[in-house]
Formats: sequence, structure tokens, C-alpha cells
Amino acid sequence: MSSLLKVTTKDHIATITIDNPPANTWTFESLKELKNLVEELNANKNIFALVITGAGEKFFSAGADLNVFADGDKGKASDMARVFGAAFEALRDFNGVSIAAINGYAMGGGLEVALACDIRIAEQQSQLALPEAKVGLLPCAGGTQNLAWLVGEGWAKRMILCGERLNATTAEKIGLVEEVVETGEALNSAMKLAQNVANQSPTSISACKSLIQAGRAGSINAALPLERELFVGLFDSKDQKEGVNAFLEKRAPIWRNE
Repeated sequence: MSSLLKVTTKDHIATITIDNPPANTWTFESLKELKNLVEELNANKNIFALVITGAGEKFFSAGADLNVFADGDKGKASDMARVFGAAFEALRDFNGVSIAAINGYAMGGGLEVALACDIRIAEQQSQLALPEAKVGLLPCAGGTQNLAWLVGEGWAKRMILCGERLNATTAEKIGLVEEVVETGEALNSAMKLAQNVANQSPTSISACKSLIQAGRAGSINAALPLERELFVGLFDSKDQKEGVNAFLEKRAPIWRNE
């Protein structure tokens, strides 16, 4: 396992800490490791939620180390773009609920990993930006698509085309993050939210998440029949029977993720 990603699990929650001081930048190796970790977590029926945060008190993640691109090597750029995309798309498609606990600067690929998560919680001192165009680059790990989907085309253009950096208050106002908390509290808040996930059926969550995200790729009219299809499909799962019967029997359900 990469020493740049620290992984812990507790109950039904996995926590990944980006630990590459001083700015928690991504590397070729850590991006490949993130993809592998998400795939491993998808195969673990006991993991319902994933929290991602940054080590230290200043940076969530500053994205890629620009030294990688300094020599203008197109092949190297292609390799990095490929692993960035593969890692963050795997995170986007994580079976459970993913939460970014943004504890400082989230820049470039550091913001893009948060955009790939389902929910974002930011500490009040956080700064968020996609500044790639300032150095002759562009966001290549979902930033242009995920940001516009979350905040609308206008704000996406302000951030990407005009290089506007947002504080946490503005990020919450436009829907880029769902909650702003005090300094040092992002991880605690994310873990509390992740604990709520354990009360939900993991098979239901997976189906609901795929439906919510289906709207990005097609029309609502195409997604509505799929919604009904997946609803009926839940009746093949043990969790569906457990959930309904636990409610009727006035007891807490025991989810098996089956």
C-alpha cells in the first residue's frame, strides 16, 4: 500500500487520509492506489461509507505536483491524466456513500477528488479552486463536468475560466459543499454523517445513488423507468426483506449488503 494514503476502518466506515506533505499532492502511485482501494472497498460487504480527508491542518490536497509537468513531456502528461481519471471515476462509482472532509486548501486535483465524492463538508478556513488555466493546463479529472453539474455553468466558468478561488462560505452558498464547520471539525462531522449511512440498506443506497447520477448522462424520462426497475430489483435482495420486516417488528435492521 502506498505510504501516501493512510487507510483505517471502523464499524462500516473506511477513512482514507491523503498524507503527502507539505501539500498532500497526488502522485502516479497514489492515484493508482486510490483506484485499487475503492475497488477493494466495493468488494467488502461490511463497508457502507467512505470518508476522504487530508493530513495536517493546512491542506486537504493541492492536486498534482506541477514538477511532473515541467519538462513538457506529452507522454507523461497522458499517463497522469489517465490515472487521475481512472481513480476519481472509480471514486465517483463507489457503491456506498463517499464524503470529502475538506480540512484546508482544495486545489486542482485536490478539489476534483472532492467533486467525485457524494457529499462535501468543508472547514471554515478552506479555500477551493480549479486554477489549472493559470499554468497553461486544464482540469482533467472530471473537474469541468462535475463542477458545472453541481454549481451551474456560470459559477463553473468563474472558477475555471476566470480562476476565481472560493472561500467555504461562498462554496456552501452555491452548492459546491453541503456544510461548513469550524476548523478541525470536518472529519468529525463527516464521520457522524457516515454513521447515519449504517442505518440505511446498502443495497438500497447503491441503487438510489446510481439513479441520482443517471440524470447526468441522460434525460429524466429515461431515468424514470430505470427507477421503477431498480425498485423491483431490490426485492431480490435479503436487505429488502430485512428492512421491511424489521420495521414491522419494531426492531433495528441488521444489514447484510446482500
